[in-house]
Amino acid sequence: MDVPAVDFQSFEGPLAQRGIGVIAPFDLALERELWRWVPLEVSLHLARTPYEPVPVSMEMAHLVSNAQHLAAATRDVLHVEPEVVAYLCTSGSFVAGVDAEHTLRKVICDAGAPDAVTTSGALAEVLELLDVGRVSVLTPYDADLTGKLHDFLAELGVRTVSSDHLGLGGGIWKVSYATIAERILAADHGDAEAIFVSCTNLPTYDLIDPLEQTLGKPVLTANQLTMWACLQRMGLPIVGPGSWLRAPGQAEDLGEAG
Repeated sequence: MDVPAVDFQSFEGPLAQRGIGVIAPFDLALERELWRWVPLEVSLHLARTPYEPVPVSMEMAHLVSNAQHLAAATRDVLHVEPEVVAYLCTSGSFVAGVDAEHTLRKVICDAGAPDAVTTSGALAEVLELLDVGRVSVLTPYDADLTGKLHDFLAELGVRTVSSDHLGLGGGIWKVSYATIAERILAADHGDAEAIFVSCTNLPTYDLIDPLEQTLGKPVLTANQLTMWACLQRMGLPIVGPGSWLRAPGQAEDLGEAG
């Protein structure tokens, strides 16, 4: 049997990859959703914060944003040469306020990252980009931790006009799309210019477009914002749902925000 000759020299190799380092809380279960937000030439390299035997709460938010842990996790991904390192945690990046969010990015850069993003920092960038001053909020947290998000938004000059929370202490990734959609619709307010759905462990990808069509306003979600901020720094477009992502000139408008 003749085997056809193959010219292996004609293969240029796999598509050149550009990396994003992702520091995730120990309980993240939505890696697959993260990959849906990035183009084919982007690879995600994940590191996790150490396990903490506490429920989702104010205490956990402080534990998973420990500066020493973030620095160590950053160093764990640097050998694959990411262009930016993201701290993928909403509560951990808003729980201590705006100045503390800035400090978290500095910790990551001081550990050697070329650039740094946090989920709450990305939220701040997009609210400024869209000139949003009033939001509705849905979180999976308890009332106390949700209140810290309201405080963070207030520091940004953004008013929370309505809010709802699921009160979950764990298993956030198990919440059904039907439940999440129902609670987002209920959390909306006529005065809100956008809705923010907090937590990188709450599945939202397939809900964004139909909810925006129903509500007539942007539905901003944690993983969407984080990946957008990373790709913005890399000069790449985000893929995935969200009407504001397709607005003409939105990338240029943000300029050098960081």
